[in-house]
Amino acid sequence: MGRSKSSGRWMQEHFDDEYVKMAQAQGYRSRAVFKLKEIQDKDQLIKPGMNIIDLGAAPGGWSQFARQLVGKKDKIIALDILPMDPLEGVDFILGDFREQNVMDQLCSVLEGATINLVMSDMAPNMSGNKGVDQPRAIYLGELALETARTLLAKDGVFLVKLFHGAGFEEFYKDVTQTFDKVVIRKPKASRPRSNEVYILAKGFK
Repeated sequence: MGRSKSSGRWMQEHFDDEYVKMAQAQGYRSRAVFKLKEIQDKDQLIKPGMNIIDLGAAPGGWSQFARQLVGKKDKIIALDILPMDPLEGVDFILGDFREQNVMDQLCSVLEGATINLVMSDMAPNMSGNKGVDQPRAIYLGELALETARTLLAKDGVFLVKLFHGAGFEEFYKDVTQTFDKVVIRKPKASRPRSNEVYILAKGFK
């Protein structure tokens, strides 16, 4: 049975993708690293002295990039329900961060350190049905925001992937009530026909 046209198109796009080639050439684990890099170049969200939580981290590109920008003693903690190959200088916790045992592991890794940045590149497994995918994506965004509210130190930073659609405006408003400065970024490395954007929030109240 032949592959569907759209999956064939995706494969072709993927292999022709300059960001995939750049990631391979530069030794990064995923093309998603260039989305974070572009936001970093513009907004300087990651700075030495920061402790960072990376939600939905696998395969680890964002943690890998952030590790180069923070100090050796600064903590980067990556969480995912999917396994991730070890990364030097990154603590990885496998499991669902809604579960108490995962939060307990997180607390023990933190050893009382404060969190300055919560970032999330989480997305649901897309079914292609907007009525299903969009609520799931919003739900993941809300979980990330809840985590940020629980763990961030004052003036902390939050970066989250979201998709334009039902619930987006309400979520955005919710973020603006919690942070001083909120902007929307659409990095060039986001595929043009994707409606994904990143909400960057600084100055946790």
